Amino acid sequence: MLYSLYEFQHIAMTPWRMMSETARELLTHPLVPMTHTHLGRSLVAGLEVIDSATRHRGKPDWGLTHTRIDGRDVPLRIERTGGTPFCDLLHFRRVDAGRSDPKILLVAPMSGHHATLLRGTIEALVPDHEVYVTDWIDARLVPSEAGDFGLEDYLDTLIGFMKRLSPDLNVMAVCQPAPLVLAAISLLAQGDDPAQPNAMILMGGPVDTRAAPTAVTRFAESRSLSWFERSLIADVPAYYPGGGRRVYPGFLQLGGFISMNPSRHFESHLKAFHHLVEGDGDSVEAHNRFYDEYLAVMDVPADYYLETVDQVFKRHTLPSGTMTWRGERVDPGAISRTALMTVEGELDDISAPGQTIAAHAMCSGLDQAKHENLLQPGVGHYGIFNGRRWREKIKPAIAGFVREHA
Repeated sequence: MLYSLYEFQHIAMTPWRMMSETARELLTHPLVPMTHTHLGRSLVAGLEVIDSATRHRGKPDWGLTHTRIDGRDVPLRIERTGGTPFCDLLHFRRVDAGRSDPKILLVAPMSGHHATLLRGTIEALVPDHEVYVTDWIDARLVPSEAGDFGLEDYLDTLIGFMKRLSPDLNVMAVCQPAPLVLAAISLLAQGDDPAQPNAMILMGGPVDTRAAPTAVTRFAESRSLSWFERSLIADVPAYYPGGGRRVYPGFLQLGGFISMNPSRHFESHLKAFHHLVEGDGDSVEAHNRFYDEYLAVMDVPADYYLETVDQVFKRHTLPSGTMTWRGERVDPGAISRTALMTVEGELDDISAPGQTIAAHAMCSGLDQAKHENLLQPGVGHYGIFNGRRWREKIKPAIAGFVREHA
């Protein structure tokens, strides 16, 4: 019912958006006198900001067509090399790169945003790595006959991808999947599987949220699991391929993202308004690029979402030694071959410093020479995997760590 009401509200606004578009066309026509006035520019700016804040956004394009290797432009070809109904395994293949570099499986979060949020991460990795990415599929688009998808299915997917890409694989988890990547590699180690990666890099993830509570973790702990199921789970409408599937809808996640920092988002849109009035197209374009990505969200399978809340944020099953997979207890202490690097941001208020570094104590069977931690000063959560410090400080450290343990 909730999902259908949201869809109805969006459809009901269609005439208003069409009127807004018509008004903007009229007010920007060079023959209309108001076009050249401050009032006219203000009206157009206001209409553009409203349109940006309210319109539906689909999955953004990757926009990665080339990389630069050894001083020359090299074409990139994005190829699906495997997958499941819930996830595509993408290879960012460098056409005629002329060199052999370490493989990295980049595990994107399955927490609402599309994997394209990691565009800047991939762009920096591709010049000196063979990059593979988990591209999670919007749950409303997964046919209902594909069945449910829970935490154990997620681990199945990761283990399957690691086996497919082995040997000589390195795995990198950004944010939410950090504890699950650690769990998957633990299971490979427990079975002495030859697909164990050479290295794993866990970046800003909730490995043990007890180590450094945040507003996110306190929210999860303060409400019962039944509250999450009752308040945040809805059925996909029948006219989607996944009709009837229970999901945590993207539009609810988006409300959660924005409610964490409402004043910052308001100020950002206010700045965009002023830039539009002043004619500063570059600033507006940067604003729109960010929000086209940030506001593009997808539905997450309900079982996976609820089990993540329960096991990662409420019962802390992995660090407490009680997590199981298909009846087998997950033991990170079994890891002895896969080197571990953790990356945390000094200003991260989502997965605060302390949550990710906790993985080192859990990997008690790993030789000390295979442990490394990087606490990057001056960056928040997104700065760990995007932006100048990611490119100049964090990515080179990861590349060095991967090659050291190849």
